Amino acid sequence: MSGPDILFTLRNNFYLGAYQAAIAEAADLERLSEADSIERDCFVYRSYIELGSYEPALNEVSQQSASALKAVKLLAEYQGNKGDKETILSTVQDWAQETSYRSNATVLLVIGLIYAAEDNYVEALRACHTGISLELRALAVQLYLKIDRIQQADEQVKAMSAADDDSTLTQLATAWVNLYLGGAKVEEAFFIFQELGDKYNWTTRLLNGSAVCNMRMGRWEEAEQQLMEAFEKDAKSADTLANLVTTCLHLGKATSRYNT
Repeated sequence: MSGPDILFTLRNNFYLGAYQAAIAEAADLERLSEADSIERDCFVYRSYIELGSYEPALNEVSQQSASALKAVKLLAEYQGNKGDKETILSTVQDWAQETSYRSNATVLLVIGLIYAAEDNYVEALRACHTGISLELRALAVQLYLKIDRIQQADEQVKAMSAADDDSTLTQLATAWVNLYLGGAKVEEAFFIFQELGDKYNWTTRLLNGSAVCNMRMGRWEEAEQQLMEAFEKDAKSADTLANLVTTCLHLGKATSRYNT
């Protein structure tokens, strides 16, 4: 019988978009196994990256670090425009062919994220399908929806449900698919965001997800209220600003405050 998942709260905060909470949680995690320590540090550096702070990964990860950490550093270089893009893409291509890297879920995830950012969905999906983890499957769901392959996206969600139906990632992926399908499924997605927000923490990510559901259901005032709450949490969120502009236009309100 396996023991408790000591990294659950850290991981969950990251998936919900509560990056500061993830960093704070990691600070209290000590006496971990080597594998757990590496995973903890990966989520910490990824949280900093999501917050627009690339220096921790760039300054603290070395050539002697674990492969997963070196992958996260490469992600920081790419997203922070801190390295030569061609060199980064060449490294990604090399890693995708190297057996030792292809067996690491975090490396595969970084490969998938960078290829996805380059609109190379074929290689991004190849990385997702090379390894099996909930996060790789969740990325595959997003990519399939982006290229309008709803059947394949739904297959990934079913695989995630079979592996861990209660996982936050599984619930989020289910909501993404339901939003894509539209109709009555939008309300199902709304309830997923509502449940996650009430159970854990109403992050900017969840507020935007719920607001988009309200927008799709024609509940523009409710959407605006949630988006204003998201704006108060993070005034620089691109998703929040875009959704606020759309909502204000529908409500006949000025959008100048949110135009960037």
